[in-house]
Amino acid sequence: MSPLEPFGTRLRHAMDERGPLCVGIDPHASLLSAWGLNDDIAGLERFTRTVVEALAGTVAVFKPQSAFFERFGSRGIAVLEKAVQELRAAGALVVMDAKRGDIGSTMAAYAETFLHKDSPLFSDALTVSPFLGFGSLKPAVDLARENGAGLFVLALTSNPEGAEVQHAVREDGRTVAATVLGHLAAENAGQEPLGSFGAVVGATLGDLSSYDLAGVNGPLLAPGIGAQGATPADLPGVFGAAVRSVVPSVSRGVLRHGPDVAGLRESAARFADEIRAAVEAA
Repeated sequence: MSPLEPFGTRLRHAMDERGPLCVGIDPHASLLSAWGLNDDIAGLERFTRTVVEALAGTVAVFKPQSAFFERFGSRGIAVLEKAVQELRAAGALVVMDAKRGDIGSTMAAYAETFLHKDSPLFSDALTVSPFLGFGSLKPAVDLARENGAGLFVLALTSNPEGAEVQHAVREDGRTVAATVLGHLAAENAGQEPLGSFGAVVGATLGDLSSYDLAGVNGPLLAPGIGAQGATPADLPGVFGAAVRSVVPSVSRGVLRHGPDVAGLRESAARFADEIRAAVEAA
């Protein structure tokens, strides 16, 4: 598969072949402790290596949370770089969860960090914030398109604080979230089988039928499955006609089974099977 093939196309193939599951890699202190590891660079390396070795060959998508690596400085970033490269070499897709958002040359620099094919942190997609205006994301949109990468733009997040911004109504009568979704639909217009510019939409939000999620024509990254309370069976009710485009993200629900490799693999496979069954039954 060409590295310049659009992210949406590669994502569709990966989920069809490996199952519709994204595993978050979130090495926070309490999880390292639960694995019997110290909260230091050695613990971070052991944790990350175990997840990669256990799951890279079978899971479709991984979502490393950059902050949990950045907190260890340059050595943590080195661990992240190695993980990204090894995951991609094993055929998995990497969504870097960094939620970057700025304007002008600064946004361009963030884009070059994660979306330029020659960067050591090059990822298949990047999470970004549109709340400086969707147009502020143009450097990331352009570079992603050039390099066959994608974006997941914050739109309808599951944290309760998000509503004060995302549900605010603009002068044209549309909410901020609906405006973001509309911009994404425009970026994905005419793309098959799936556009490369998706939205972050919480799986815990309940009925979202008032939003045209299917019209986005792009992937919907859905955190909240597992420890946050949503289940695979909830997905059709939340996402409706867009459910086949959902990339359900599970972190603690899988990672709590480590450091046992068999436990990690069994948990990931079970989530993937349950999600696939829920999507196919919708």
